[in-house]
Amino acid sequence: MQYFKGLLKSLVLIFLSATVAIQAQASQDEGKEFNPGDVIMHHIADSHGWHLWDYTDENGEKHAVSIPLPVILFHNGGLDMFMSSAFHHGEEPVTKGDVTYIMHHSDIYIANEAGGLDFDEEHHPTNAQPLDLSITKNVFMMLLSGVLLLVLFGGAARSYRKSTNGSPRGLASFLEPLVVFVRDDIAKPNIGDKYHRFMPYLLTIFFFIWINNLIGLIPFFPGGANVTGNIAFTLTLSVFTFIVTNVNGNKHYWRHIFATPGVPIAVLPIMALVEFIGIFTKPFALMVRLFANITAGHIIILSLVSLIFVFESVFISPISIGFGLFMNVLELLVAALQAYIFTLLSAMFIGGAVEEHH
Repeated sequence: MQYFKGLLKSLVLIFLSATVAIQAQASQDEGKEFNPGDVIMHHIADSHGWHLWDYTDENGEKHAVSIPLPVILFHNGGLDMFMSSAFHHGEEPVTKGDVTYIMHHSDIYIANEAGGLDFDEEHHPTNAQPLDLSITKNVFMMLLSGVLLLVLFGGAARSYRKSTNGSPRGLASFLEPLVVFVRDDIAKPNIGDKYHRFMPYLLTIFFFIWINNLIGLIPFFPGGANVTGNIAFTLTLSVFTFIVTNVNGNKHYWRHIFATPGVPIAVLPIMALVEFIGIFTKPFALMVRLFANITAGHIIILSLVSLIFVFESVFISPISIGFGLFMNVLELLVAALQAYIFTLLSAMFIGGAVEEHH
């Protein structure tokens, strides 16, 4: 009960922080009608810094407090590096040499000869863009997650070396059941006797996805980055599974694709085409499943918070907070569940590629 109360208090704090974050975003557009869609998309999208809050100085001017991140742009064979605070939240351009950069909705463009942006009929910028290699929120979160993994498993390894009887202590006592779970319930049943070769990969994606999911539920620094809800992130992980699966595929795996046993010769070309397309649809399903489920959870929670500002009534707060806390608790389950599903399906695809003919 004591741990449950502590968890509930933490969730209340997180939810109230999300409310403050949305209120700060809404205050930027004071005098305009509150648009929950724009606010939600702003919070789930990647950016070049953490926006914390706004304040008004003695002269009545509004200022934003944020944590900037390094901007690294490659253009005309050279690198331009500066902090994102130089853009002043997109209000001012940045000139480096003979090139002027403009930030528009978290994207960076090269200014035209007049020092501005050109737009199409749908008000989308048509200016050229440099190659953006910046340390954005998502990149920073991935680096932080990698450091956490090294700290966690490095500490667990040291505890085993110090243990006299080989029993886990400290971090190892928490991580060992999870590692055993991935080994006995994911790798062994789906891959078989060759599971040892793929355990490092399966453990890495399981813990990497799980940690990023959990930190993404925290709406304030250093959390709040929607890493696993970024299609580029899930695409990269799916490509890794695709490569591991097909590089390790044996002759029986490839024969089943291009010469499926027991299929009539007249149907064989159609089956070969279907099986070949299946090589690519499997990782595609991995990519979309993780992206859609994590993004949907963030959108629902932010939508519940936005109800307070849509109705502009304090009486809607109990409903928003109640359902919001429920969704936060549910998202804790989803964070682990999506890591488990991605790892499980990866193991199934790998197992089907390395399975010997019976």
